[in-house]
Amino acid sequence: MLATLTQVLSKANRQKYAVGAFNTNNMEIVQAIVRAAEKVRSPVIVQTTEGAIEYAGLDTLKCLVLSAAEQSRVPVVLHLDHGKDLTLIRQCMNRGYTSVMIDGSHFPFDKNVKVTRKVVRWARAKGVSVEGELGTIGGAEDLVSSRRILYTEPKTAVDFVDKTGVDALAIAIGTSHGAYKFQGKATLDIKRLADIKRRLKMPLVLHGASGVPESVVAKAEKYGAKLGKPEGVPDTQIRLAVKNGINKINTDTDLRLAFDAALREVIATKPDVFDPRKILGPARDCMQQVVEHRIRVFGSANKA
Repeated sequence: MLATLTQVLSKANRQKYAVGAFNTNNMEIVQAIVRAAEKVRSPVIVQTTEGAIEYAGLDTLKCLVLSAAEQSRVPVVLHLDHGKDLTLIRQCMNRGYTSVMIDGSHFPFDKNVKVTRKVVRWARAKGVSVEGELGTIGGAEDLVSSRRILYTEPKTAVDFVDKTGVDALAIAIGTSHGAYKFQGKATLDIKRLADIKRRLKMPLVLHGASGVPESVVAKAEKYGAKLGKPEGVPDTQIRLAVKNGINKINTDTDLRLAFDAALREVIATKPDVFDPRKILGPARDCMQQVVEHRIRVFGSANKA
Protein backbone atom coordinates (compact mmCIF):
# COMPACT_ATOMS: atom_id res chain seq x y z
CA MET A 1 0.00 0.00 0.00
CA LEU A 2 1.20 3.50 -0.79
CA ALA A 3 1.86 5.78 2.18
CA THR A 4 3.31 9.20 2.95
CA LEU A 5 6.46 9.78 4.94
CA THR A 6 4.43 11.47 7.67
CA GLN A 7 2.20 8.42 8.03
CA VAL A 8 5.04 5.96 8.60
CA LEU A 9 7.30 8.25 10.62
CA SER A 10 4.59 9.49 13.00
CA LYS A 11 4.17 5.95 14.30
CA ALA A 12 7.93 5.38 14.33
CA ASN A 13 8.39 8.55 16.36
CA ARG A 14 5.77 7.50 18.90
CA GLN A 15 7.04 3.95 19.25
CA LYS A 16 10.75 4.82 19.05
CA TYR A 17 12.00 2.85 16.05
CA ALA A 18 13.34 3.82 12.64
CA VAL A 19 12.05 3.08 9.15
CA GLY A 20 14.56 2.09 6.50
CA ALA A 21 14.90 4.31 3.42
CA PHE A 22 16.57 2.42 0.58
CA ASN A 23 17.74 3.91 -2.72
CA THR A 24 16.78 2.29 -6.01
CA ASN A 25 17.92 2.51 -9.62
CA ASN A 26 16.14 -0.42 -11.26
CA MET A 27 13.52 -3.17 -11.00
CA GLU A 28 15.66 -5.69 -9.10
CA ILE A 29 16.43 -3.19 -6.35
CA VAL A 30 12.76 -2.24 -5.97
CA GLN A 31 11.82 -5.91 -5.73
CA ALA A 32 14.55 -6.61 -3.18
CA ILE A 33 13.44 -3.72 -0.96
CA VAL A 34 9.71 -4.41 -1.01
CA ARG A 35 10.07 -8.19 -0.72
CA ALA A 36 12.28 -7.73 2.33
CA ALA A 37 9.77 -5.35 3.93
CA GLU A 38 6.93 -7.81 3.31
CA LYS A 39 8.90 -10.74 4.71
CA VAL A 40 9.62 -8.99 8.01
CA ARG A 41 6.34 -7.03 8.02
CA SER A 42 7.86 -3.57 8.08
CA PRO A 43 6.93 -0.22 6.56
CA VAL A 44 9.56 0.89 4.08
CA ILE A 45 10.71 3.98 2.16
CA VAL A 46 11.87 3.52 -1.42
CA GLN A 47 14.00 6.45 -2.55
CA THR A 48 15.18 7.77 -5.89
CA THR A 49 17.98 10.30 -6.14
CA GLU A 50 18.35 12.89 -8.87
CA GLY A 51 21.14 10.72 -10.25
CA ALA A 52 18.86 7.67 -10.37
CA ILE A 53 16.22 9.67 -12.21
CA GLU A 54 18.84 10.88 -14.67
CA TYR A 55 19.88 7.26 -15.23
CA ALA A 56 16.53 5.44 -15.42
CA GLY A 57 13.93 8.17 -15.95
CA LEU A 58 11.40 9.64 -13.53
CA ASP A 59 8.36 7.85 -14.93
CA THR A 60 10.13 4.49 -15.15
CA LEU A 61 11.20 4.55 -11.50
CA LYS A 62 7.87 5.95 -10.37
CA CYS A 63 5.94 3.19 -12.13
CA LEU A 64 8.18 0.48 -10.68
CA VAL A 65 7.72 1.68 -7.12
CA LEU A 66 4.01 2.49 -7.40
CA SER A 67 3.32 -0.93 -8.92
CA ALA A 68 5.22 -2.63 -6.10
CA ALA A 69 3.39 -0.52 -3.51
CA GLU A 70 -0.03 -1.30 -4.94
CA GLN A 71 0.65 -5.03 -4.69
CA SER A 72 2.22 -4.84 -1.23
CA ARG A 73 0.56 -5.43 2.12
CA VAL A 74 3.00 -3.13 3.94
CA PRO A 75 3.19 0.68 3.76
CA VAL A 76 5.55 1.84 1.00
CA VAL A 77 6.65 5.47 0.68
CA LEU A 78 7.93 6.81 -2.65
CA HIS A 79 10.48 9.47 -1.71
CA LEU A 80 12.84 11.81 -3.58
CA ASP A 81 16.21 11.76 -1.83
CA HIS A 82 18.45 14.87 -1.76
CA GLY A 83 16.28 16.96 -4.05
CA LYS A 84 18.05 20.14 -5.10
CA ASP A 85 16.45 20.87 -8.48
CA LEU A 86 13.17 22.67 -7.69
CA THR A 87 11.72 21.85 -11.10
CA LEU A 88 12.35 18.16 -10.55
CA ILE A 89 10.92 18.34 -7.04
CA ARG A 90 7.65 19.72 -8.44
CA GLN A 91 7.60 17.07 -11.13
CA CYS A 92 7.92 14.36 -8.49
CA MET A 93 5.04 15.84 -6.52
CA ASN A 94 2.87 16.00 -9.62
CA ARG A 95 3.65 12.44 -10.73
CA GLY A 96 2.83 10.45 -7.64
CA TYR A 97 5.69 10.79 -5.16
CA THR A 98 4.31 10.83 -1.63
CA SER A 99 7.38 12.47 -0.12
CA VAL A 100 10.27 14.68 -1.19
CA MET A 101 13.48 15.89 0.38
CA ILE A 102 14.59 19.43 -0.26
CA ASP A 103 18.31 19.56 0.42
CA GLY A 104 19.25 23.17 1.05
CA SER A 105 22.01 22.22 3.47
CA HIS A 106 24.67 23.67 1.16
CA PHE A 107 23.05 27.11 1.40
CA PRO A 108 23.46 29.69 4.19
CA PHE A 109 20.78 29.28 6.86
CA ASP A 110 18.43 32.00 5.60
CA LYS A 111 18.44 30.72 2.02
CA ASN A 112 17.96 27.14 3.21
CA VAL A 113 14.90 28.32 5.14
CA LYS A 114 13.53 30.25 2.16
CA VAL A 115 13.91 27.38 -0.32
CA THR A 116 12.66 24.74 2.11
CA ARG A 117 9.61 26.80 3.07
CA LYS A 118 8.72 27.16 -0.62
CA VAL A 119 8.82 23.39 -1.13
CA VAL A 120 6.73 22.83 2.00
CA ARG A 121 4.10 25.22 0.63
CA TRP A 122 3.95 23.30 -2.67
CA ALA A 123 3.79 19.98 -0.84
CA ARG A 124 0.92 20.95 1.44
CA ALA A 125 -1.29 21.56 -1.60
CA LYS A 126 -0.52 18.04 -2.86
CA GLY A 127 -0.66 16.11 0.41
CA VAL A 128 3.05 15.31 0.08
CA SER A 129 5.48 15.04 3.01
CA VAL A 130 8.72 17.03 3.15
CA GLU A 131 12.12 16.21 4.61
CA GLY A 132 14.57 19.07 5.10
CA GLU A 133 18.23 19.06 6.06
CA LEU A 134 20.28 21.20 8.40
CA GLY A 135 24.01 20.65 8.69
CA THR A 136 26.10 18.64 6.23
CA ILE A 137 27.62 15.19 6.32
CA GLY A 138 30.86 14.29 4.59
CA GLY A 139 31.74 11.92 1.76
CA ALA A 140 30.31 11.44 -1.72
CA GLU A 141 27.56 9.30 -3.21
CA ASP A 142 25.59 9.68 -6.43
CA LEU A 143 25.33 13.44 -7.15
CA VAL A 144 25.75 14.41 -3.49
CA SER A 145 29.13 15.29 -1.99
CA SER A 146 30.67 17.36 0.76
CA ARG A 147 34.26 17.77 1.86
CA ARG A 148 33.47 18.52 5.48
CA ILE A 149 30.95 17.78 8.19
CA LEU A 150 29.00 20.67 9.69
CA TYR A 151 27.25 19.33 12.78
CA THR A 152 23.65 20.38 13.34
CA GLU A 153 23.25 22.88 16.17
CA PRO A 154 20.25 22.05 18.40
CA LYS A 155 19.01 25.65 18.83
CA THR A 156 19.35 26.32 15.11
CA ALA A 157 17.41 23.14 14.35
CA VAL A 158 14.45 24.40 16.38
CA ASP A 159 14.54 27.72 14.53
CA PHE A 160 14.72 25.95 11.17
CA VAL A 161 11.74 23.70 11.86
CA ASP A 162 9.67 26.62 13.22
CA LYS A 163 10.33 28.65 10.09
CA THR A 164 9.89 25.90 7.49
CA GLY A 165 7.32 23.45 8.85
CA VAL A 166 9.14 20.35 7.56
CA ASP A 167 7.71 16.95 8.49
CA ALA A 168 11.13 15.35 9.10
CA LEU A 169 14.61 16.76 9.62
CA ALA A 170 17.89 15.24 8.46
CA ILE A 171 20.67 16.12 10.88
CA ALA A 172 24.45 15.82 10.90
CA ILE A 173 25.91 13.93 13.87
CA GLY A 174 29.04 12.43 12.36
CA THR A 175 28.03 10.11 9.51
CA SER A 176 29.29 10.32 5.94
CA HIS A 177 28.07 9.31 2.48
CA GLY A 178 29.62 6.42 0.55
CA ALA A 179 31.65 3.35 1.48
CA TYR A 180 34.64 5.21 2.92
CA LYS A 181 33.07 6.98 5.87
CA PHE A 182 35.72 7.02 8.55
CA GLN A 183 39.39 6.75 9.29
CA GLY A 184 39.39 4.69 12.44
CA LYS A 185 36.43 3.89 14.68
CA ALA A 186 33.00 5.32 13.86
CA THR A 187 31.59 7.49 16.63
CA LEU A 188 28.30 9.33 16.31
CA ASP A 189 27.51 12.37 18.45
CA ILE A 190 24.67 10.77 20.38
CA LYS A 191 24.58 13.54 22.97
CA ARG A 192 23.90 16.09 20.22
CA LEU A 193 21.21 13.83 18.74
CA ALA A 194 19.47 13.43 22.10
CA ASP A 195 19.52 17.20 22.64
CA ILE A 196 17.95 17.86 19.23
CA LYS A 197 15.29 15.20 19.82
CA ARG A 198 14.45 16.61 23.25
CA ARG A 199 13.89 20.04 21.73
CA LEU A 200 12.01 19.01 18.57
CA LYS A 201 10.20 15.77 19.47
CA MET A 202 9.72 15.11 15.74
CA PRO A 203 10.99 12.50 13.23
CA LEU A 204 14.74 12.83 12.70
CA VAL A 205 16.69 11.39 9.76
CA LEU A 206 20.15 9.86 9.54
CA HIS A 207 21.92 9.99 6.18
CA GLY A 208 25.23 8.30 5.35
CA ALA A 209 24.39 5.39 7.62
CA SER A 210 25.24 2.29 5.57
CA GLY A 211 26.92 -0.47 7.55
CA VAL A 212 29.26 -1.74 4.78
CA PRO A 213 28.98 -5.38 5.97
CA GLU A 214 32.28 -7.22 6.04
CA SER A 215 30.83 -10.45 4.61
CA VAL A 216 29.52 -8.66 1.52
CA VAL A 217 32.78 -6.78 1.00
CA ALA A 218 34.71 -10.05 1.37
CA LYS A 219 32.57 -11.77 -1.25
CA ALA A 220 32.98 -8.91 -3.71
CA GLU A 221 36.74 -8.89 -3.23
CA LYS A 222 36.92 -12.69 -3.54
CA TYR A 223 35.54 -12.38 -7.05
CA GLY A 224 37.65 -9.46 -8.20
CA ALA A 225 36.47 -6.22 -6.62
CA LYS A 226 39.17 -3.75 -5.52
CA LEU A 227 37.53 -1.87 -2.68
CA GLY A 228 40.43 -0.74 -0.54
CA LYS A 229 39.35 -0.19 3.06
CA PRO A 230 35.65 0.66 3.15
CA GLU A 231 34.17 1.54 6.53
CA GLY A 232 30.55 1.80 7.62
CA VAL A 233 28.50 2.61 10.70
CA PRO A 234 28.37 -0.43 13.06
CA ASP A 235 24.99 -1.85 14.02
CA THR A 236 25.67 -0.95 17.65
CA GLN A 237 25.94 2.74 16.73
CA ILE A 238 22.79 2.54 14.59
CA ARG A 239 20.80 0.99 17.45
CA LEU A 240 22.05 3.71 19.79
CA ALA A 241 21.00 6.39 17.30
CA VAL A 242 17.51 4.87 17.03
CA LYS A 243 17.21 4.67 20.81
CA ASN A 244 18.00 8.38 21.03
CA GLY A 245 15.57 9.64 18.41
CA ILE A 246 16.39 8.71 14.81
CA ASN A 247 13.27 7.56 12.90
CA LYS A 248 14.43 7.32 9.27
CA ILE A 249 17.74 5.79 8.19
CA ASN A 250 19.06 5.96 4.62
CA THR A 251 20.88 3.05 2.99
CA ASP A 252 22.43 2.99 -0.49
CA THR A 253 26.04 1.78 -0.34
CA ASP A 254 25.11 -1.57 1.25
CA LEU A 255 22.77 -2.38 -1.63
CA ARG A 256 25.39 -1.45 -4.21
CA LEU A 257 27.94 -3.69 -2.54
CA ALA A 258 25.49 -6.61 -2.30
CA PHE A 259 24.52 -6.24 -5.96
CA ASP A 260 28.18 -6.14 -7.00
CA ALA A 261 29.21 -9.11 -4.86
CA ALA A 262 26.44 -11.41 -6.09
CA LEU A 263 26.87 -10.36 -9.71
CA ARG A 264 30.60 -11.01 -9.61
CA GLU A 265 30.09 -14.42 -8.03
CA VAL A 266 27.67 -15.59 -10.74
CA ILE A 267 29.86 -14.38 -13.58
CA ALA A 268 32.97 -15.92 -12.04
CA THR A 269 31.48 -19.31 -11.10
CA LYS A 270 28.95 -19.82 -13.89
CA PRO A 271 30.61 -18.73 -17.14
CA ASP A 272 28.03 -20.63 -19.20
CA VAL A 273 25.16 -18.48 -17.88
CA PHE A 274 24.05 -15.62 -20.11
CA ASP A 275 20.37 -15.29 -19.14
CA PRO A 276 20.04 -11.86 -17.45
CA ARG A 277 17.46 -13.28 -15.04
CA LYS A 278 19.91 -15.88 -13.76
CA ILE A 279 22.58 -13.20 -13.33
CA LEU A 280 20.45 -10.46 -11.80
CA GLY A 281 18.23 -12.77 -9.73
CA PRO A 282 20.99 -13.69 -7.24
CA ALA A 283 21.92 -10.00 -6.97
CA ARG A 284 18.31 -9.21 -6.08
CA ASP A 285 18.27 -11.98 -3.46
CA CYS A 286 21.52 -10.77 -1.90
CA MET A 287 20.18 -7.22 -1.66
CA GLN A 288 16.99 -8.52 -0.06
CA GLN A 289 19.01 -10.21 2.68
CA VAL A 290 20.84 -6.94 3.36
CA VAL A 291 17.56 -5.01 3.57
CA GLU A 292 16.03 -7.57 5.93
CA HIS A 293 19.02 -7.27 8.25
CA ARG A 294 18.90 -3.48 8.22
CA ILE A 295 15.19 -3.42 8.98
CA ARG A 296 15.71 -5.65 12.02
CA VAL A 297 18.52 -3.41 13.26
CA PHE A 298 16.26 -0.36 12.87
CA GLY A 299 13.55 -1.98 14.98
CA SER A 300 10.72 -1.70 12.43
CA ALA A 301 10.14 -5.43 11.88
CA ASN A 302 6.49 -6.38 12.64
CA LYS A 303 5.49 -2.69 12.70
CA ALA A 304 3.51 -2.71 9.44
